[in-house]
This record gives sequence, structure tokens and C-alpha cells, in this order.
Amino acid sequence: MKTANENLKIDGIDKKILRFLMQDARKPILEIARNIGISGAAIHQRLRKLEKSGLIAGSKFIVNPKILGYTTMAYIGIFLDKAMSNPIAVKQLEKIPEVLECHYTTGNWSILIKVLCKDNEHLMYLLNNKIQQIEGVSRTETFISLEQQINRQISI
Repeated sequence: MKTANENLKIDGIDKKILRFLMQDARKPILEIARNIGISGAAIHQRLRKLEKSGLIAGSKFIVNPKILGYTTMAYIGIFLDKAMSNPIAVKQLEKIPEVLECHYTTGNWSILIKVLCKDNEHLMYLLNNKIQQIEGVSRTETFISLEQQINRQISI
């Protein structure tokens, strides 16, 4: 497999290990080893190699935001008055906890963000009192996500 890191070689065993862990990062190493047919020590060694290469970075638990009352997900295209406003705007967006992602984009918007709010009223407050108050933001365009239909990582 060709990669951005030409020194990294991923073989079939590495791919199998990654697939197991992408399905469930808490899966015991010895269970993976039994399924693949190699030792637990070999799995650990391969994981260290993959971490050192930067291909994988730790593991995480995923919090269900709906359980915490966050039911409105939206994407907001942000128009800036000038390109030089980008670093300032991003620093201000980082301070807003509802902003989950921030992308510098091509096309009409300068920035595209993904936000998570408790409801539409919360979203309107966020837009009017936080995002549109950021220096350099000339206007926004908002799209509410009705349902996330695909959620996956890149295939290995």
C-alpha cells in the first residue's frame, strides 16, 4: 500500500489488526492475536510501529450527544470580509465549545464549521451572539442536519 509516509509498510496482518481495533478499540489484544494467528507480543510490536508512524493515534470513547440533550447538528458556512481575517476568526471559533469541526474551504465560504446544539433556539443564539459577532465574519449560511446517514472511517 502506498502511503504519504513512504517508509511505512502495511501488510495484511497490520490491516487485520487495524480492522479489529477500528470496530472496537477495547478488543483485547490476545483475542485479536488468536483470530489472526500470531502472538500478543507481535500485535503490541506492530501497534507501536503504527503509532510511531503516525498512522494511528490512541483510542477514544464516543459520547452520545443526544443523551446529553444535544439534538441539533448544523453546518455553517462562514463568509469572511477578507482572507486575512481567517486566523483571527478560527481563534475565536476555537473558544466556542459547540464548534466540533472547522475547515478552511474553497468555494463560496471561507470557513465551514460543524456545530452541535441542544435545539434550534440554542443554534440561533449561537449564530446571533457568538459566531456572527466574530471580527471579520460578514455573514453565515446554515444547514441543519436532519439525520446522519453514514458515519465511518477510511477503509483499511
